[in-house]
Amino acid sequence: MRLSGFLMAFMCAATLFSVGQDDSDIQSKIIALEKAWNQAYKLADRKALDALLDDRIVLVNDDGSMQNKSDFLASIKKSTQEQQVTPESITVHVYGNAATATGVFRAKGVDGGKAYVRRERFVDTWVYKDGKWQCAAASATTVLH
Repeated sequence: MRLSGFLMAFMCAATLFSVGQDDSDIQSKIIALEKAWNQAYKLADRKALDALLDDRIVLVNDDGSMQNKSDFLASIKKSTQEQQVTPESITVHVYGNAATATGVFRAKGVDGGKAYVRRERFVDTWVYKDGKWQCAAASATTVLH
């Protein structure tokens, strides 16, 4: 009886450990995808952005406007030069086939000949489907203080 109790406890612990490991791997993957998104945006790489974003993504911009995927990709121009897009913090929570990434990033660049520096807090929702993680919802809010 003790042996079966020990085995049961061991199996439960092993299951919890493996789930934690999977979450850790997913968290690392999502952080890498967030950084890839920042880099693709900085380089105005529409092809890379297209691969990262779900076809039905909803983007809420810092001014409150909303975009779908085609609107967002069309808005990416070489005239908007992101010189730096740097995450200051990223936290990922995994919920099975979905994950949220929250954090703050700093953007520095030139838009229409006018230089800017801003910090934004973001919330991105990632979903795992068709064998890959894609962003299905994104929101950013300018940090004023």
